[in-house]
Amino acid sequence: MSALDPFQTHAVENQPEPFATDNLYRRDPALCEAVAREGAAWAEPALAAYGAAMASEGLDLGVDANRFRPQLRTHDRYGHRVDEIEYHPSYHRLMTLGVEHGVHAFAWRDPQPGAHVARAVLSYLHHQAEQGTSCPLTMSYAAYPVLAKADAIDPQWLSKASAAHYDSRNRPITVKPGVTFGMGMTEKQGGSDVRSNSTRASVAGDGSYTLIGHKWFMSAPMSDAFLVLAQAAGGLTCFLLPRWRPDGGANALRIMRLKDKLGNWSNASSEVEFCNAYAQRIGDEGRGVATILEMVALTRLECLIGSAAEMRMALTQAAHHARHRQAFGKRLIDQPLMRNVLADLALESEGAMVLAMRVARAVDAGGREPREAAFARLATAVGKYWVCKRAPAFVNEAQECLGGAGYVEEAMLARLYREAPLNSIWEGCGNIQCLDVLRALRREPDARTALLDELAGAAGEDDALDAEAAALAALLTRPDALEPIARALVERIAIALQAATLLRAGSPLAAAFCRSRLGGGRRQAFGTLDRDFDWEAIAARLP
Repeated sequence: MSALDPFQTHAVENQPEPFATDNLYRRDPALCEAVAREGAAWAEPALAAYGAAMASEGLDLGVDANRFRPQLRTHDRYGHRVDEIEYHPSYHRLMTLGVEHGVHAFAWRDPQPGAHVARAVLSYLHHQAEQGTSCPLTMSYAAYPVLAKADAIDPQWLSKASAAHYDSRNRPITVKPGVTFGMGMTEKQGGSDVRSNSTRASVAGDGSYTLIGHKWFMSAPMSDAFLVLAQAAGGLTCFLLPRWRPDGGANALRIMRLKDKLGNWSNASSEVEFCNAYAQRIGDEGRGVATILEMVALTRLECLIGSAAEMRMALTQAAHHARHRQAFGKRLIDQPLMRNVLADLALESEGAMVLAMRVARAVDAGGREPREAAFARLATAVGKYWVCKRAPAFVNEAQECLGGAGYVEEAMLARLYREAPLNSIWEGCGNIQCLDVLRALRREPDARTALLDELAGAAGEDDALDAEAAALAALLTRPDALEPIARALVERIAIALQAATLLRAGSPLAAAFCRSRLGGGRRQAFGTLDRDFDWEAIAARLP
């Protein structure tokens, strides 16, 4: 007998096994169905491969990438200004996996129908494993179409933006096989009102510009180049600002400090100063907002995808715990009230995912089909508002499924809870999204028609949805009078679109979703479904 035995106070029991899965894609039947439905079945081998990579590596890498936060190094040991960000190797490995598998460029590498849907799925899988690296991957994806329309920039920027090579070195583009992009719009005096930006751009003799000013939030400051807004002689203009000048010298971009954020710890966000920084104009002077909005439309879609991914992983963690933990003589998952909570979360999660993938298909088809382009302009803002708004409450409910264990940093849910508010804030907060919906309804009759057509596609499938579609059609005849109730309106549109998409997909969760969220059935908290919900149908979809 060991001398320590008398001091052993307990045996470890009634604890779940560490969470593990072989494939985040294959283990998600609703996602697999969405891929086939939205036109990306041809990409399944790539999606399954990334689902396996995120299950085998990504989940573990995410732990250290967030535990060891990036550090700003403004000067080297000799006093030279370097403005570099130091990351843990896990961060760079996540970026390598993301770039090699095409999270940043799948749609640009193989631009066939469904490519944007496939890339959305790659992002959905990546974001479940680690959220912070999603920022530079997303910015790089969204910058590409803006760069593609810029005639005067070095063509290397475009070719290397879609390359399958991640190079973390702070070096000129000429010596790098692949590059990443960030974005700088926000200034301290204006926030979302970018037209009040004070950064000034002066044209140089060779047609380039020099920028003097600041950015209050510069995303992904270790990127090779940034799309930024500044005031030129002709008004607010979009520019490409690289880390290195064409002559091989470091550009006059000064990283002043990193933001100490609530979450998103693996990703550096910064305040920067431009001190006569070299830049090249993209688009006409005075057309900066219109130019960069193409990028913003894609980053807003990414916020929707990211929040849906956080919901999926939070549900995955809660369901895993409930299957392995006992209380009061039963497994948690066999307790009727816990089943109600998990079922309600499953409805919300699948509704978020199918809406995200439907919007991704609209973005994908927008260049070919005007109706899809109109739908994408409206539905991106609708989905970004509602799904991102739901994520924090969703993750908190999943934490409760674990009790106190869900609140400690060793549980992934603590990180997810810190991440959950972010997507509703970045790329325009809730009011901005709702105002954009109203703007689309006022200025683009095709957007209203596309929305109503989308709801009509599920006509006759559910009485409550039919009634809601009719009510929305009546409301939308007077968009100029809707601003005071814009949030309530966008919420109703989002839930109706989720219901219609689930019904058309033939989801076994569709009827319960409609019953619990339409026609006065919705209640304020999760876990408040009526007693006769179909648990077996929902349980078959649980991760």
